[in-house]
Amino acid sequence: MWNALFAATNLLAVAGWLLLAAGPRKPAVHSLIMYLGVAMLCLTYTVMFALFLSGAVDPGRVAGAGQPGFGSIEGVRAFFASDGGVVIGWTHYLAFDLFTGLWIASDADNKQFGRLVQLPFLLATFIAGPVGLLAWLIVRERRARAKGRG
Repeated sequence: MWNALFAATNLLAVAGWLLLAAGPRKPAVHSLIMYLGVAMLCLTYTVMFALFLSGAVDPGRVAGAGQPGFGSIEGVRAFFASDGGVVIGWTHYLAFDLFTGLWIASDADNKQFGRLVQLPFLLATFIAGPVGLLAWLIVRERRARAKGRG
């Protein structure tokens, strides 16, 4: 089950990223990425997370890993010490990185950055989300100031 969910969420995210990088920048395309990409990843995450927290699914916790939780390193490690925890966490990254990429593309379009200029930031965000976002925030600053922080 977890392998299938992992493959499905990856496929959904990659489709969204390909559409974002190479598709037309039209409101309908952005809506498609937002709702069939980001929102579906968020829904998948929410269902998996709720089922895990309620105990309705056992993500196959590793024996001796401790109790999952987010108040300590040990708790987080225990959460990710299973296929289910990894898939849930990975889906979280996929959803937020795709949302961030969509924001970067929209922001770059509004500030008249060409598609080729945007591509390295989108790629960096796809590979290492915060790295791409930080790079974009630095590069956009001058034009943001010139446009009144818009």
